[in-house]
Amino acid sequence: MSKKSRTTKTISFLKIEQNKSLKKHNTFGIDVKAKEFIKINSEKELIETLSIHKNKDIFILSGGSNMLLTKDLESLVLYIAIKGISTAKQSDNHVLVSASAGENWHDFVQYCINNDYGGLENLSLIPGYVGSAPIQNIGAYGVELKDSFVSCETINLTTGKKRIFNKEQCSFGYRNSVFKSELKGRYIITKVTFKLSTKEHSLNTSYGAIENALKDKNINTPTIKDVSEAVIAIRKSKLPDPAIIGNSGSFFKNPVISIEAFNNLQKSYADIPHYQVDEQNIKVPAGWLIEQSGFKGKRWGDAGVHDKQALVLVNHNNANGQEILELSIKIKNTIKEKFDISLETEVNII
Repeated sequence: MSKKSRTTKTISFLKIEQNKSLKKHNTFGIDVKAKEFIKINSEKELIETLSIHKNKDIFILSGGSNMLLTKDLESLVLYIAIKGISTAKQSDNHVLVSASAGENWHDFVQYCINNDYGGLENLSLIPGYVGSAPIQNIGAYGVELKDSFVSCETINLTTGKKRIFNKEQCSFGYRNSVFKSELKGRYIITKVTFKLSTKEHSLNTSYGAIENALKDKNINTPTIKDVSEAVIAIRKSKLPDPAIIGNSGSFFKNPVISIEAFNNLQKSYADIPHYQVDEQNIKVPAGWLIEQSGFKGKRWGDAGVHDKQALVLVNHNNANGQEILELSIKIKNTIKEKFDISLETEVNII
């Protein structure tokens, strides 16, 4: 990678940074460069930028928590840093809470909990920003973003016009949405609105890890804060902190296979963990498959697999994106050969 001097120029009130390192803007800590980089602080700035640079290839960057950067970006990178949280009472037991795209997701969840707004507590400590959360339909411990989602405001990259998407229009699926499929790269999410409870909270503590964490604290009637703290403790015990070791959380989706395929696997692996999806399909933990294949805790140079959670690939220090990508391909090929299961990546490969 050739070294280039870093310069800054300004168009209108928008500062453009050239040859900007993105190492601090992606949780893997991959040191690639953006040819041009603009920090967007408001919807007005976003619309003006799109108008000025309508003929350029645009790359949207927020928390950088669900991507693996494998090369320098020749596109104009727009870093979405729009802030703001607002509320509107909907009924005696519900409130609409809107958060701008540049809000840190975990901080937003804690804001809701501190105000006794229930529904997002199981999604505590998930890295990233609010704006990217609907794209992935983030989920954890029996709860998905779509469960509380009402709508999101977006800007069309081509026209600069605003469009609001409701839940149905987002076509949410398992770690998927319309923004990750047919409308990928066409809209920028600027604000997300959720419907949360204010009094009669419906808690989801069905996952054994949460039940055990609450039991260990002798909590029989948990609050949303109790559930959040349990989730935080569980995630900290299993998942690495990106501030300490580069990672993007779960690198692979948990595969869903047919019951017939599962029954065949169970003949060789009687203790294989699984979750019933429906009458025809079974979900198998990708982390278990990877661990059974001997990858857990191993490293190749500075690219490796986390020693506590095999679903997480890590950058021990100076791995580049291509090295982590090659490791992921090695894992996928091994799982296919050993279990005849095709793993899908959860992160976006750039």
